[in-house]
Amino acid sequence: MTHDADVVVAGGGPVGLMLACELALAEVSVIVLERLTEVDTTIKAGAINSPSSEAFYRRGMLPALAEAQREAFERFSSFLRQRQAAGASTVRQPPKFAGHFAGIMLRGDLLDESDPDFDGHGPAADVGLVPQEALERLLGARAAELGVDLRRGVTLTGFDTDDDGVHVHTSDGSLRTGWLAGCDGGRSTVRRLAGFPFPGTDPEITGRQALVEMTGTEELGAGWNWTKTGTYVHGPMPGRILTVEFDGPPADREAPVTAEELEESLRKVSGVPGVEIHKVLSATRFTDHARQVPDYRSGRVLLAGDAAHVHSPFGGQGLNLGIGDAMNLGWKLAATVRGWAPEGLLDTYTAERHPLGAWVLEWTRAQVALMRPESHARALREVISELTGTTTATTFFAKKISGVAQRYDLPGDHPLTGRSAPDLELSDGTRLAGHLHDGRGLLLDLADDAGVRERAAGYGDRVRIRTAACPGRPGLAALLVRPDGCTAWAADSGAQDTREALDAALRSWFGTPDGQAA
Repeated sequence: MTHDADVVVAGGGPVGLMLACELALAEVSVIVLERLTEVDTTIKAGAINSPSSEAFYRRGMLPALAEAQREAFERFSSFLRQRQAAGASTVRQPPKFAGHFAGIMLRGDLLDESDPDFDGHGPAADVGLVPQEALERLLGARAAELGVDLRRGVTLTGFDTDDDGVHVHTSDGSLRTGWLAGCDGGRSTVRRLAGFPFPGTDPEITGRQALVEMTGTEELGAGWNWTKTGTYVHGPMPGRILTVEFDGPPADREAPVTAEELEESLRKVSGVPGVEIHKVLSATRFTDHARQVPDYRSGRVLLAGDAAHVHSPFGGQGLNLGIGDAMNLGWKLAATVRGWAPEGLLDTYTAERHPLGAWVLEWTRAQVALMRPESHARALREVISELTGTTTATTFFAKKISGVAQRYDLPGDHPLTGRSAPDLELSDGTRLAGHLHDGRGLLLDLADDAGVRERAAGYGDRVRIRTAACPGRPGLAALLVRPDGCTAWAADSGAQDTREALDAALRSWFGTPDGQAA
């Protein structure tokens, strides 16, 4: 039966667009269905972590991200100038920022940057403050360049699966596809219609985040503030506020967020009666319900991003978790569509991503517990605050938040295996990330070893082979990098019995060499 596209992606936010770009890069046809007619300008995530920045770097998008970050820094500087002009008593330039845990700031000057987990990230390490709206616009432009069929104003209404594919029903007619990917958010239609279980914990907070025009802010504290009635945030850009009340979830999450509602919440939580909100530029509500599907795949239907896991936004993990899902799934689904995927490759998507999702849920639950406006939580917050005044604790939290310590449980004893590949500076003037722009795997021969290169010679366009020295890592002889940037195999100079392990890694991730039976 003829397919309209190899894959249909439900949801055209950053996760859906990232997945679509990865599929298109691998020459898989893809249609993206997005119910909104324009880019979502609702204020959401304000930053990306190290794995996300590296993912965009490896696809040649770092200059565009750096420009978006520059614009964000300008807004932060404007916020400080406005507060200073208004005579706020708490105006000060904050120390180098290393993240936060439950609003407890981590000081970058306490960070142990010699920790090996911070090493090898290259220029991507300098880019992180990229708002979600800017990211969605950048991905939309890239999707257009790659020929992705993005259909705005189209809603998925249902689907039927069979052994050969999926009939997708939409507000604009029906489509036939081989695979359906649900990237349609926390209230995912795809997840609900496919019958995925969604176990987890119920919400206990009502959070509101907004960009507003307001006056009477002189007495508001900048940054994160805890009070007897909740938590609030002011800044770090003009008009940005966030409030958290611990009196249960909102009665109606879908109702418009009004200036009156925001003003009442901010006055209640901050204790500043004179603050007035005159205009709402962008606003959203959120809760802390934490849920995750046990398996990210059901036959020909897959989930990614908030469709697979939901949690509170504290710590800024949600967007990054979804981008990681898309990077992990994209090349594996493309390999399956194109017919060269080794047995079980698509199942490794859940095996690798589910543990990270489960960790994020626990991480956000812990932050909510610390933010509660009651005596036991306040006492525990004081203990954590004291701990984060040390280099050891700051480094621990920063590694978790930034994602630099993430690792997949892959076969092999080399310390690089399962980790993000280091952005090696090569003797030919290139860097490792530059060889991953086309979305293929990479076998990097650093010791000019013909035997190593012969192992991958039969993988055609699946694995690029590159020979170059790396003066900065003289002990490293070779490494095999998956399309998502994960190190699948590595060997040091003089190591024994490594070529058989390379053969196993090639077959596990890239199938059988051309001309050989599976």
